[in-house]
Amino acid sequence: MTLEGKRALITGADSGIGRATAILFAQEGADVAITYNTDEAGIAETASRVEAAGGRALVIRDDVGDPASVAATFETVARDLGTLDILINNAGQAMGGMEVAEMDDAVLERILRVNLMAPLFCARAFIRMRRAAAAKPAGGKIVIVSSVAQHLPTPGSAPYGMSKAGVGSLCRSLSRELAEDRINVNAVAPGLIETPMTADRFEHSETLEQSLDRIPWHRAGQPEEIARAALYLASADSDYVTGHTLVVDGGLTMQWGGA
Repeated sequence: MTLEGKRALITGADSGIGRATAILFAQEGADVAITYNTDEAGIAETASRVEAAGGRALVIRDDVGDPASVAATFETVARDLGTLDILINNAGQAMGGMEVAEMDDAVLERILRVNLMAPLFCARAFIRMRRAAAAKPAGGKIVIVSSVAQHLPTPGSAPYGMSKAGVGSLCRSLSRELAEDRINVNAVAPGLIETPMTADRFEHSETLEQSLDRIPWHRAGQPEEIARAALYLASADSDYVTGHTLVVDGGLTMQWGGA
């Protein structure tokens, strides 16, 4: 098992990519702290499947956009699970259909808090935990779930694209700051993945067909495919990889300019 004896925190694990990552990590030997914001039934299902896979699941309700809530989460993790080895910043929020000229300030702030500031809040707490509890160098893995929106224009959802581009910058900056600590910092940028967050696209055949036409593989990805990328970046196999964003999109980013 590639994560035998490791402890990981996975934010937004009540469904989709977060759930798939939690289950895979448990199968690979890790104990996981899994957070959610509102979906109690979803996180209960994730916890059940983690335990069925042989791992321990510590469930925590969290608002990752609130630094006080993040601090409380890390206190709970330290008390009930121990020092983390891995942080998966997965929690995110989508948006669409709102041009900048019509932008609502509350929407803008929420998107930036959840998608951009939350990974920073969680990374800050993780770094402090590793430096306080581990021998020097501190070691550890930080993986941020970004999006191909990090690289592509996002008309109608500019704050979402801003947040994901910012995540790419955060990843690169942190990788330099933490090199001496030997804390690897990387990101995964999914394309169209079939999750509850993208469910509206799959409910309308015409919209789905247009989306799939832009993808050279002509299919959506599955959460498990992103989980496997996260596993690589969280394992010792990626010890010489840092500051990198791994795009997993069926070729969408390469196709965009000619679509």
